[in-house]
Amino acid sequence: MFELINNPYLDQEIATIVVLFLYFILRVSSKKLVRKYATLNEVLEHRSNLVIKYIYLLLGILAFISIVIIWGVKKDQIFLFISSVFAVAGVASFAQWSILSNITAGIILFFSYPFKIGDKIRIQDKENPVEGEIHDIKAFYVILKAANGEIITYPNNLLMQKGVSVLKDTTEEKEFFD
Repeated sequence: MFELINNPYLDQEIATIVVLFLYFILRVSSKKLVRKYATLNEVLEHRSNLVIKYIYLLLGILAFISIVIIWGVKKDQIFLFISSVFAVAGVASFAQWSILSNITAGIILFFSYPFKIGDKIRIQDKENPVEGEIHDIKAFYVILKAANGEIITYPNNLLMQKGVSVLKDTTEEKEFFD
């Protein structure tokens, strides 16, 4: 008991435990909130799982940074490290910007939900207008099936930049009479 009182790192240990506790509470509550939102808006499970993974990643990064700060790493050293990592990653993977913009657009499509699987859409593009039924919405692209049976993959970031018309179903079921 005497050693516990003289522990010079007791404050950091308690703060670390609090951060980890908050991390796990936020993970559980964010998962429940996303699942509830997905159920209310009839979102597919793999789309909600993808958003949950992104939230987990963000929470993990925030928890890691918080613990590093608690244990006394100076803020300027953290910012230097983070900026160095981003500089190397940015220079080494400039092409990855397209991937990040597609992921971001996928998250926006998840939460704004302007159309759903099964909707027939027309993408307003001057050079190459695209029309088809949405078969699936992935993290990076949307899969469309054209009237002629052609399968089209369209990037999420372009989908967010172009005008999209949701078309009415012209093949309505009609009641037949004898």
